[in-house]
Amino acid sequence: MGVTGVFMEVGNDGVAVITISNPPVNVLTVAIIAVLKEKFSKATRRSDVKAIVLTGKGGRFSGGFDISAFQKVPKSGDVSDSPNESFDLIVNTIEDCKKPVVAAVEGLALGGGLELAMGCHARIAAPKTQLGLPELTLGVIPGLGGTQRLPRLVGVSKAVEMLLFSKPIMSEEGKFQGLIDDIASSEELLRTSRLWALGVAERRKPWVRSLHRRDKIGSLSEAQGLLRNAREQARRTAPNMPQQLACLDVVEEGILHGGYAGLLKEATVAKELVLSNTSKALAHLFFAQRNAAKVPNITDVGLKPRHVKKVAIIGGGIMGSGIATVLILSNISVFLKEIDSEYLLKAMKTIEANIQGLVTRGKVTQDKGRKALSMLKGVSDYSEFKDVDMVIEAVIEDVPLKQKIFTELEKVCSSCCILATNTSTIDLKVVGEKTNSQDRIIGAHFFSPAHVMPLLEVVRTEKNSPQVILDLLTVGKIIKKVPIVVGNCTGFAVNRTFFPYMQGPHLLVNLGVDLFRIDRVIRNFGLPIGPFQLQDLGGYRLGLAAGKEFANAFPDRTFRSPLTELLLKNGRNGKSNGKGFYIYEKGSRPKPDPSVLPIIEESRQLMNIMPGGKPISVTDKEILEMLLFPAVNEACHVLDECVVARASDLDVASVLGMSFPSYRGGIMFWADTVGSNHIYTSLKRWSEMYGSFFKPSRFLEERAVKGMPLSAPATSSPKSNSKL
Repeated sequence: MGVTGVFMEVGNDGVAVITISNPPVNVLTVAIIAVLKEKFSKATRRSDVKAIVLTGKGGRFSGGFDISAFQKVPKSGDVSDSPNESFDLIVNTIEDCKKPVVAAVEGLALGGGLELAMGCHARIAAPKTQLGLPELTLGVIPGLGGTQRLPRLVGVSKAVEMLLFSKPIMSEEGKFQGLIDDIASSEELLRTSRLWALGVAERRKPWVRSLHRRDKIGSLSEAQGLLRNAREQARRTAPNMPQQLACLDVVEEGILHGGYAGLLKEATVAKELVLSNTSKALAHLFFAQRNAAKVPNITDVGLKPRHVKKVAIIGGGIMGSGIATVLILSNISVFLKEIDSEYLLKAMKTIEANIQGLVTRGKVTQDKGRKALSMLKGVSDYSEFKDVDMVIEAVIEDVPLKQKIFTELEKVCSSCCILATNTSTIDLKVVGEKTNSQDRIIGAHFFSPAHVMPLLEVVRTEKNSPQVILDLLTVGKIIKKVPIVVGNCTGFAVNRTFFPYMQGPHLLVNLGVDLFRIDRVIRNFGLPIGPFQLQDLGGYRLGLAAGKEFANAFPDRTFRSPLTELLLKNGRNGKSNGKGFYIYEKGSRPKPDPSVLPIIEESRQLMNIMPGGKPISVTDKEILEMLLFPAVNEACHVLDECVVARASDLDVASVLGMSFPSYRGGIMFWADTVGSNHIYTSLKRWSEMYGSFFKPSRFLEERAVKGMPLSAPATSSPKSNSKL
């Protein structure tokens, strides 16, 4: 891995090269910063040193400040765990250094790494170097002067874009914008930087202190206008993200009162934000996603993943075509099988449209799109399947059909081919029960649309070989998904946890609550759409099929409503035919459909569960809790049965698979902020009023009685019915 530390070497040209070494990305720790100060002090004192070049070892400048501090500070409540070096290191040691300092930047300069570089008097970068300030994604703002120097180097408009959207740029754009002074090849980077530093020392190059610049700020009225527009956009698009407005306030402070005043405000606000609930939630989620990649007895036993270069997909519907899209974009050849030429042509056109959409939005270049489509081949039989590395079945949720397909696959595919199913609810033991290949039949559950949604549930059974699990995990990473290994059961981790969230709204509607109010409450909480609009998007037949699976698996805690079947009876199927709970017209946003109200009234008459025949009276807070607490309760069942390795896996899965708001940290993190006792007592009260749908789990009750967080690791040994 290399030696950690900061090293200095003085050349015959009188340039001291100070190198940060902390593999793999040279993060800045308290110890690294202390030694940096020491090396700069030494270089400044030495009479044989004319100039200084700051660089990073191993082809990377610096990935920024050690993010683990974001976990320590909220736990300790002590902001001294997150030291502010904005003045001591960047201003006093580097920017005000009596000898010129040039940053030689390669690979990446992110967060504190870029802030360190901006404090130098010039920046020379290698081609394709990534530059950015991603701090807002963790609920904080840059704390080493980034809010002040970036606007002075690239202008207010570009700085606001990079800050608010955590949008990195490449060094080529950085040169165009003024963030980078020159670009040199990796081989010439140090030599060019040394010459530039000597040029500054000899007054042949400008000696620029970024914090003192004003030329890129523009007029005061123009800058304030840009910030005003940015605030309006932040309030509209990120109303629950306090770091957005705080960052703009700090930028404005520097523009109005000067860079030093801006740095003082930046230091104060940064320390406040690191203790905020948003920062705690986002930092938790960051580390939860890292931990999800660590699977006991799979990733820690020295196995090497096999290369998956060819994949066959059965079924070219919405899911199959989405999966094919993401595979070919990752340079994996795909053979797509459909039942006839008409369906195959439709699937191929869908994939082309997916690719073209990504090209149009600038996510993929035209050349990459063309190359991806060249890796796709449509087939109508199994003849191409004999030498593929993996098959993904993506047909409708029909048990006999899936069983037939896997029986056929066992005959035509090689014995080392991974046989995966994209089923969203069906138990894998049922899918593969008529084969002799259950060691390699595994779940690859993508979320719709598969080429957009980032989560991949890797569903394992007790018969799966560790090699097959590792191989699918590796494929997930190659195609830029976040794979989470979950146990085999009806609905697996995500759909099982959230099935009560999809059934609870029907219970409330049949109790007399307005469905459009329910969706509004959920949107206000932070999910992009409410459960009824989500049902419109997914289609009612799929929802009915999934509901039957859950009713069979968990009959004691499901709610069956006639509403969906009544909608189908009345010729509605959601977005697919333009009519559902909402009206869908091309070119306009979905609108609530008042003509659905008589159908809802018919459902209420059939159910007849309103107390005394009158609608219940509930607050928005109660609606939110009656929708989400049953999902938390089911998550407790999932944890109790060890369907996931840790509670934080459910947090990642809920955010990436169900769009649970990231700034709330995921379903279990949020539940712990609410408190197990409140959730338990609420569910118990509702179960007595409205039935077993709300009945609290034993796991939840135990945690509530003991005052334990729901996310705390189990103290007892795993249950015998453990899915992992």
